[in-house]
Amino acid sequence: MDQAAALTDPGITVFLADDNLLVREGVRALLAIEPDLEVVGTAADYDQLIDGAEAVAPQVIVTDIRMPPAFQREGIDAAKQVRKRHPGTGVVVLSQYDDPEYAISLLREGSQGYAYLLKDRVDQGEQLARAVRAVAVGGSMLDPAIAQALVTPVSDADEEQLLQLVAEGRPIKAIAASRRTTPAAASAAVEGLFLKLAQQATARTDGALRRLRLLHQAIVDREEQSETLSRLLPAAVVEKLRGQGRRIGDSERLVVTVLLSDIRGYSTIAEDADPTRLAAQLSEHRAEMCKPIMAADGTVMAFIGDAVMAVFGAPFPQPDHAARALQTARAMHATQDELNRRWRAASLPPFHIGIGLSTGEVAAALLGSEERLEYTVVGDTVNLAQRLQQWAGPGQIVLSEPTWAALGTAVDAEHLPPAQVKGRSAAVGAYRITTGPPGG
Repeated sequence: MDQAAALTDPGITVFLADDNLLVREGVRALLAIEPDLEVVGTAADYDQLIDGAEAVAPQVIVTDIRMPPAFQREGIDAAKQVRKRHPGTGVVVLSQYDDPEYAISLLREGSQGYAYLLKDRVDQGEQLARAVRAVAVGGSMLDPAIAQALVTPVSDADEEQLLQLVAEGRPIKAIAASRRTTPAAASAAVEGLFLKLAQQATARTDGALRRLRLLHQAIVDREEQSETLSRLLPAAVVEKLRGQGRRIGDSERLVVTVLLSDIRGYSTIAEDADPTRLAAQLSEHRAEMCKPIMAADGTVMAFIGDAVMAVFGAPFPQPDHAARALQTARAMHATQDELNRRWRAASLPPFHIGIGLSTGEVAAALLGSEERLEYTVVGDTVNLAQRLQQWAGPGQIVLSEPTWAALGTAVDAEHLPPAQVKGRSAAVGAYRITTGPPGG
């Protein structure tokens, strides 16, 4: 700038903020070299920056990111606060952090009037002076290293993927399968990543701290989602969703045994019963029927009116699903008999149930929305279980022929002649077991 211009140009007023006295004075000296730049005040913390800038109304603020009282991002926050009161104020952020996250935070609301420079490079050429002049007239400037980081893909994408798998709660075997490696190699990779993050976090490396915060948030989100799922779905289903990352609408083919029990003559009972007491009985009946199902690691699928539907072999395969289902059906009858004895003593009507078992292939799926979810099995096997339970009188269990074959061992049962059922063109054969006199 020539001498005549210097005499007529009022120059650019600058307010300087940094908690480190040596840095502050070093930057002041750099700015003093430029005849068109004038430092009109300094600050060492957030409050001094706010009050000082308000008092002298500088054209440009040059500030560090972290200052007292909390050493977080006081410089950026204070500068933005000043800009709200005086929109034309330019801001130059001087930082020792080359993490682009800070630059993004600074420029999130727009880049006009903002510059982001690295402290260890401001003495190279006239970078600082050019940045001050640029933001004073609404321009912007980024340190070349930051600009490169913003447009260059993350170099440790493999580590980011591994961290995401850990955050999702995947077991080592699932991580190994996803990365197409061995469990031992996956375990070593996870341990190595944790060690690296621990070392970087100890050194206060911002990239490591950011990744640990993201890991923590992902785990919190997963736990909150699991709590929601646990209220909506059986525990085994939640475990499978968490372990395998299943999504709404995903389905898989499984061979299972479906159990469906129904109260015989429920409509007649309801005609003469007090609705409130009957509702309490039905609730107790359902709760007691669920106990043997869960004891055999079955999944309670649904309550359909006065019926209870369960499945064995889903969501996790069980080679002995048919035997588990038959064992559960017997236990349900015994449980209901005991319940009936208590009810009779309380002058309440007994319930007598019939149970149908059907074995075959189904499609198992998580259906619904984020607000309302249902894990269900679909297929002819389910429909047949419903038809077979209609053949079961009080205290009886009716098995499909595939269920009988899947048991592997003979049981004492009556073979029923093939008969037509709704929805099937071919006649259906079955076996019937009588567990004992109803209500005994």
